[in-house]
Amino acid sequence: MTPRRAIILAAGKGTRMNSDLPKVLCKVLGKSMLEHVLDRLAETGVLQPLIVVGYRAELVKQQLAGRYDVVFVEQQQQLGTGHAVQVCEPQLRGTQGPLLVLTGDSPLIQQASLEQLYAYYESHQAACVMGTLQSANPAGLGRIVRDSAGEFTAIVEYRDATPQQREIREVNMSTYLFDIERLCFALAQLTNSNEQREYYLTDCPGILRAAGEHVAALDILQPCEALSVNTAEDLQEVEKKMKELGYPNA
Repeated sequence: MTPRRAIILAAGKGTRMNSDLPKVLCKVLGKSMLEHVLDRLAETGVLQPLIVVGYRAELVKQQLAGRYDVVFVEQQQQLGTGHAVQVCEPQLRGTQGPLLVLTGDSPLIQQASLEQLYAYYESHQAACVMGTLQSANPAGLGRIVRDSAGEFTAIVEYRDATPQQREIREVNMSTYLFDIERLCFALAQLTNSNEQREYYLTDCPGILRAAGEHVAALDILQPCEALSVNTAEDLQEVEKKMKELGYPNA
């Protein structure tokens, strides 16, 4: 069976968290958000995920010093999520098959959702499958744009969206499963021609679709996975939900 691999994006600061810690090290139920994500990956059978570190990288490495099952990749300049994956390319060379790309600040990611992405990837030989959801409060999130037939066409970041696109309620939650070879093709096409002057990973699905590849956006994520963590208040909301769902204290 093809090994399951993953990249976890964990280089950001989290400027609205009122903490000097890297955002992914903020704790929920006594455990960092990043460690919750690693636990879900382990349950899903992912081996030696690549963790992209940047801001205060040494703290992230110290936090995970007891885990032999991770590989750190340093993003020395934070030039966007696409760039964060690009710095992992040397580690991906010569490998094939599926690659999960997740963020380290998504502690409520569910194993069942990840398994659904794998099932679709395997049955459709997709270049990219992403998990999406319908959000009642999608402010700030990238929108999933579909054509008249309901097929995925692009992810549009909130900052770059038109007023009409901002009315869309289906949002991107940075939960991707890429085919490694085709992801590397898309990464080579990225540009930073956007408001932030960054290389967006969110452009890769559209690049692959334009190249004739099969890309799917599956509205499968559970309501709890809609909880994003950008502020200390968000973190409290996530902890409340984890308690409701029966997550154990560390």
